[in-house]
Amino acid sequence: MSLGSVFAVLCAFVAVGYGAVSMLWVLAQPQGNEQMRQIAGAIQEGASAYLNRQYLALTLVGLLMTAALSYTFGIETGIGFLIGAVLSGAAGYISMLISVRANVRTANAARNGLGVALEVAFRGGAVTGLLATGLALLGVAGYYLWLAPADPTDTDAQLDALRALIGLALGGSLISIFARLGGGLFTKGADVGADLVGQIEAGIPEDDPRNPAVIADNVGDIVGDCAGTAADLFETYAVTMVASMLLGGLLLREHAATLIVYPLVLGGVSLLASVAGTYFVEAKDDGEARIMALLYKGLTAAGVIAFLLFIPITWLMLPPTLALPSTGEVVSRWGILGAAGVGLGLTGLMVVITEYYTGTDYGPVRFIAKASTAGHATNVIAGLGISMKATAAPVIVICLAIWGAYTMAGLYGIAIAATAMISLTGMILALDAYGPITDNAGGIAQLAEMDEDVRRVTDRLDAVGNITEAVTKGYAIGSAGLAALVLFADFTKLLAEAGRSLPFRLDDPAVLIGLLVGALVPYLFAALAMEAVGRAAGEIVNEVRRQLRTMPGIMDATQKPDYSRPVDLLTRAAIKEMVVPSLLPVLIPMVVAFGMQWLMGGDAGALALGGMLIGTIVTGLFVAVSMTAGGGAWHNAKKLIEKGNFGGPGSQAHKASITGDTVGDPYKDTAGPAVNPVIKIVNIVALLLVPIIV
Repeated sequence: MSLGSVFAVLCAFVAVGYGAVSMLWVLAQPQGNEQMRQIAGAIQEGASAYLNRQYLALTLVGLLMTAALSYTFGIETGIGFLIGAVLSGAAGYISMLISVRANVRTANAARNGLGVALEVAFRGGAVTGLLATGLALLGVAGYYLWLAPADPTDTDAQLDALRALIGLALGGSLISIFARLGGGLFTKGADVGADLVGQIEAGIPEDDPRNPAVIADNVGDIVGDCAGTAADLFETYAVTMVASMLLGGLLLREHAATLIVYPLVLGGVSLLASVAGTYFVEAKDDGEARIMALLYKGLTAAGVIAFLLFIPITWLMLPPTLALPSTGEVVSRWGILGAAGVGLGLTGLMVVITEYYTGTDYGPVRFIAKASTAGHATNVIAGLGISMKATAAPVIVICLAIWGAYTMAGLYGIAIAATAMISLTGMILALDAYGPITDNAGGIAQLAEMDEDVRRVTDRLDAVGNITEAVTKGYAIGSAGLAALVLFADFTKLLAEAGRSLPFRLDDPAVLIGLLVGALVPYLFAALAMEAVGRAAGEIVNEVRRQLRTMPGIMDATQKPDYSRPVDLLTRAAIKEMVVPSLLPVLIPMVVAFGMQWLMGGDAGALALGGMLIGTIVTGLFVAVSMTAGGGAWHNAKKLIEKGNFGGPGSQAHKASITGDTVGDPYKDTAGPAVNPVIKIVNIVALLLVPIIV
């Protein structure tokens, strides 16, 4: 039995226990008056109904996939898929359950000042962050502990156990893409429909109870930004961990037992560091301190504590030097520690860069807001320009991180950098879940007609929440880029294990064809997602128009809108529309591998598949960063104008910014973030196909 795996499981239980205790603390907070509870109840009912119907549909898909994987690759892989799928779904569902209860408690706490409300909102987010990450580590470490051979020198049995973990990674990824895409379709269909008719046509303020889509909009924040993101980052964590373990076992067989477990131990101590980091987020007054700085203080503390814990772990677990058989290069354990530091540093840089492009205090957002004064078209043009420009800095720092980690510890260094980066997922996800909780709290305050002082507090919290959501997406995509590179290295090493050490050269037509098809996948997926949001939003636009036309008492508040109708429309639309795009990254690798093998023979299938992975990684990174950063900038440009800048609410600039925001909504919350699991699913399917295509 591996002590490192046992330690990782214990750390996972600590994180889950902390999440459970925090959940009880949040639930013990007062919910406010009857009107607030009724509004929160409607949001809870809508979110639960959507996720119940979505998970019911996914159950059939999951069972079919489990049976297919068990038949093709063995029962261990099938069980692994089921574990990954169940835990990923649980992470999303738990996030929904706590978020729909923390929102009303945050709104009520805002009566007592900013510090109290911040504590409730952040503790609610911490439940999601620590529970989701704890479940991910528990699944990976626990299943490996179950499968690992008693003899640590039996490398072949260890690699067989890791191949079964690929099934777990696929299970988490498949549920993630359904949750991310379905939730994104729901939330942005509601958001776009509510904004276009409510704000532009009817002149109704945001979160006004006269808007028939207002409850659907708040439900969407929960199922998209909370449940969807929780499942997404669960998948990111699990996939990166499995990829790093597999690469360690394939690269350095002599030390396989240690290098397979090392990433798990790093993940475990980082969870402990994240728990400690939550105690650094504390507002000591009613608002003099900058909220974002308080949240960053917690993230920074978690990162510093994690790195300090990495030092003794590295010293105790790794030998002084390791020889890489493929190159003969010798790396030191301190080089591996340095690579871990690179991963933590990349986390900080991605956070800073994303805030620069999406924060209201900086040039890009102010540029879009200023462009709005000239009209709708100039707003859209400015936003598109910023979205493209926003890819430069993230890609440069990712390239530098790859270079730095590789220089210090070779390919395994890149794997450890990716592991260190995702090891802070608990804190990052806590910051993300904070966003929709405060957004919902502001909506409840508006709908319940609470005092202006309360609304000012929730607005301040929500303004920061818009940035933390964007930061999380930037972090997830940056980590996906590193993880995908590790997965590609796993693919080439598995081919070599099977006797196929193939060169992927651009003058090989099979590689070039695969490269082009892979480059197409993120664009095609994003296009299908955008079109699906357009169709769902169109239904909501028509429904809101119908209610305002046939129920004239809505505008003077003598009639109550039918809030349930938009929720039902979006539930059915999201579940129907999510299927085809979500299956795309599963089916295309099979078509490419078997199709090229049939057309060209030889090793064409494997070569084309390798080319496809490279193409998907490269364009996927650019598409995802561009969409998420651009959409966040559009959204916060609108918020900046609503604060009274560039004409303020109701001005032509404000109306133009609403148009830009509705364009950016599916960019940042549907298509862009969902490209993250697409990149990894393509790579995971390729790993599973290796024993078949060779």
